[in-house]
Amino acid sequence: MTDAQLRRLWDVATAAPDDATIVEIGSFHGRSAIVLALGAGARAHVWAIDPHAGSDRGPGEIRGSLDSGERDKVTFHANLAAAGVADRVEHLRRFSDMAHGDVEGAIDLLHVDGAHRYAPARNDISDWGARVPPGGRMLIHDSFSSIGVTGAQLRLLVLSRRWCYLGRSGSLSEYRREDLRGLAHARNALRQLGQLPWFARNVAVKVLLTLRLRRAARLLGADGWPY
Repeated sequence: MTDAQLRRLWDVATAAPDDATIVEIGSFHGRSAIVLALGAGARAHVWAIDPHAGSDRGPGEIRGSLDSGERDKVTFHANLAAAGVADRVEHLRRFSDMAHGDVEGAIDLLHVDGAHRYAPARNDISDWGARVPPGGRMLIHDSFSSIGVTGAQLRLLVLSRRWCYLGRSGSLSEYRREDLRGLAHARNALRQLGQLPWFARNVAVKVLLTLRLRRAARLLGADGWPY
């Protein structure tokens, strides 16, 4: 996650109601959860949902081990404590589809950064997004970058009449829950479809880096994995 993306998370958290319910799916070592907690109001409740199962830790790391997952969990809690927000973030060590019963009520701010395969991303956006009320925000990391996440966006959001696309910071896209009609609905779809050339570029960069063709990736303006 880049500094510009963290700034976007901070801005959205500070704009949320003072008593907001904030849910993050996929926290890893806690960097984004810390920013959300620091930016949120004094009475906000921040939930960090991450099974820390040692899987889905990064590019090509779909499978993991219990040992790496346990180390990730320890690092996560140590980072929360070092940042002074350990008492403001409630960690749910569960897979996201099993955590709905632990979070009550509507969600004012949802940050989706869980497993990037199509089905988990689709379920997170659809099921958790349904709990965001009008005016609430949903941010999705690795959008227009990960094939699975982008596929879920194309399926659920491009033609949606309930989610307004507000833009992105790199691969962190922001949406606001609202009703879209007529030209507003059409413009919303076109704005998202306009990100597909950038998505194609990101996929090409990932292929080149996987093949260790770094010089070719630099020709596309990439110094590393696109985020």
